[in-house]
Amino acid sequence: MKLPGNGIRARLRTASSLALLPLFPLLALTACDSGGGAPAGAAARAPSAPADDPVAGVRAVDSIAALLPAEVRKAGTLRVGSSVGSPPSAYFPNGQDKPPAGQDIDIADAVAKVLGVRLERQDASFETILPALGSGKYDFGTGNFGVTTERLKTIDFVTYVNDGQGFAVKKGNTTLTTQVSELTQLCGLTIGTGAGTTFEKTLTAQQGVCAEAGKKPYEVKVFAEAGAVTTALQQGRIDVVMSTINGLRHQAAQPAAQTAFLGEYHRLDVGFAFKKGSPLTPALQAAVNELIKNGTYARILQKWGTTASAIDTSRINPAEHA
Repeated sequence: MKLPGNGIRARLRTASSLALLPLFPLLALTACDSGGGAPAGAAARAPSAPADDPVAGVRAVDSIAALLPAEVRKAGTLRVGSSVGSPPSAYFPNGQDKPPAGQDIDIADAVAKVLGVRLERQDASFETILPALGSGKYDFGTGNFGVTTERLKTIDFVTYVNDGQGFAVKKGNTTLTTQVSELTQLCGLTIGTGAGTTFEKTLTAQQGVCAEAGKKPYEVKVFAEAGAVTTALQQGRIDVVMSTINGLRHQAAQPAAQTAFLGEYHRLDVGFAFKKGSPLTPALQAAVNELIKNGTYARILQKWGTTASAIDTSRINPAEHA
């Protein structure tokens, strides 16, 4: 599948590859549509963040800051609802006494620097952020939110990466050994995923495909906490996990990996989320594009090993990928 950001990825391939972070047991799945916190006990075993800081040198760009509403420029602050789960998107390194780290954290921080404002970050569970945007609790939200046709009815997006849906099994499980390209490959199996996610909606909407194919239906088990999905996989209570491409690929790439990645199923643009009609979107789009232009964006993705999700330009409310 051809993905956005080919130009950036081509340039990044010449750079040295990112050293893999050590796996912590029962790694929580990334929060693109997967719920927020890490499982009990996992925080203390979470890996440290990479030492390099591509955000440190980012400077404000007055012409882009001028795109913000006057009241925001005067306040000098943007409130962001942030879903924190696990690497590489957003997680608590070395326990929750540390500030969150990850690709989403770095991109949001760099955008704020371009705009000359301070982020007031509020950690929140994944499923609560989008509803809270309409009430004005947050100016925008981050949680590796996939851009879908349904969400576009009530939410505005400014894209910053291209991620999406994928599958994984417990390492050594031979029930599935090839990439999952059709949901009929999962007939008769039990699939675990996060509550309120695009994964849950996809699986539920397509649950009839097995009966149409004359096969036993798959079962969907939904978990409120991201870490509970991985725990269920390791304990054999589910056969396969559906979650984010980047999160599953990162997890399976660790030296002590307990899972095997079964490939990409459906790509989705991922973006900052705003209430419908927000006046903030032009400014944040311009800030992301400035980071792409000046190379900061490429360095952030290189840091987190997510260069395959690079985009060439940020867009406001693109249509969902077919």
